[in-house]
Amino acid sequence: MACGSAEGAGATAATAAPPESFYAERFQRTPTARELSDLGRALFFDRRLSVSGRLSCASCHDPRSHFGPPNAASVQRGGRSGRREGLRAVPSLMYQQNLPPFAEHTFDDDGDDSIDQGPSGGRNWDGRAQSAHDQARVPLLSALEMANRSEGAVAARLRGAKYAASFRAGFGADVFDRDDRAFRAALLALEAFQQDPALFYPYSSKYDAWLRGRVALTPQERRGLAVFNDPARGNCARCHPSAIKAGGFPQFTDFGYAAIGVPRNRELAVNADPAFFDLGLCGPLRHDLHDRTGYCGMFRTPSLRNSATRRVFFHNGRLHRLIDVLRFYAERDTRPEHWYPRGPDGQPHPYDDLPPADVGNLDREAPFDRRPGDAPPFDLAETRDLLAFLNTLTDGFREGSR
Repeated sequence: MACGSAEGAGATAATAAPPESFYAERFQRTPTARELSDLGRALFFDRRLSVSGRLSCASCHDPRSHFGPPNAASVQRGGRSGRREGLRAVPSLMYQQNLPPFAEHTFDDDGDDSIDQGPSGGRNWDGRAQSAHDQARVPLLSALEMANRSEGAVAARLRGAKYAASFRAGFGADVFDRDDRAFRAALLALEAFQQDPALFYPYSSKYDAWLRGRVALTPQERRGLAVFNDPARGNCARCHPSAIKAGGFPQFTDFGYAAIGVPRNRELAVNADPAFFDLGLCGPLRHDLHDRTGYCGMFRTPSLRNSATRRVFFHNGRLHRLIDVLRFYAERDTRPEHWYPRGPDGQPHPYDDLPPADVGNLDREAPFDRRPGDAPPFDLAETRDLLAFLNTLTDGFREGSR
């Protein structure tokens, strides 16, 4: 989400305006890049853009939390009252500058490009937004988030905003004459703000300094990197590439999708209905892929940058400590009783947040290639090594410190 809290209903990939249509809007004046970014910043922090008056983009994408959630709540609250529970955990807005539009078929351009690696790209957990401005549209109009009923309602708030004069100075005196024009101007400004590299992709972690040859990793951090890259142990780099590629520093995501069987979060009100399942690519928030049953349960792979500072993980916010995320990866299949409820037969019933018909979509590559009772792919000591390595991905590292 470009602003807002809970990935509510909004434009889908099938209904969003084509990019060329969005950028073809002719404003009376073309704002400078600085004017656009400054307007976007003002919008990003403005709570008055929400019906409740309580929710801004920054309320859920807190700059102090690397533009992720500001607390450990599984989901954030919004809606007309400001108290309505969201459906999904808030993703970070950082390191999305190279995120491609959604495509169902992806081919590796750095290896065997004959193999279709499946869906990739797009924004939100389910890829339904194709661009930063398309993403910004969702929370502004979502009943679960800022709760504006229409583009016209947003335009009315913009006309009364303290920065309305700056909109007219940037886009022209007639920017508010049409609701759709004012709305597009706001989305364009939010998109420009998120292109500020110092804020959204600074590459200022210890790992980046190490890649530049300026610092050394500790022995524990190096061991963690080895587990991370090892196809027989963590195999994390399969979906979270750690190496420099095509001249660019790693994003720690391949932008792809996977179903990993995260345990059901029974604290979410929506999950009180045993028939409800959040299936990512094939619904309920995305509507154009509902018949692609092979996608059900798949969510976009997030970047691991700054993951050590997060307090909520996975699309449903089920886990709250990074070390628990790592143990889940090691034990999902080897020790399912640690993660899933037991049924009447006393046995663990794994993958409880997927309908039985969709269990076949689960990722079975390492570390998910084992059975109950097998040794986990990495042990507790290696888990701590992994954690030490992931801490090197936190931005704001000062060279000269450990």
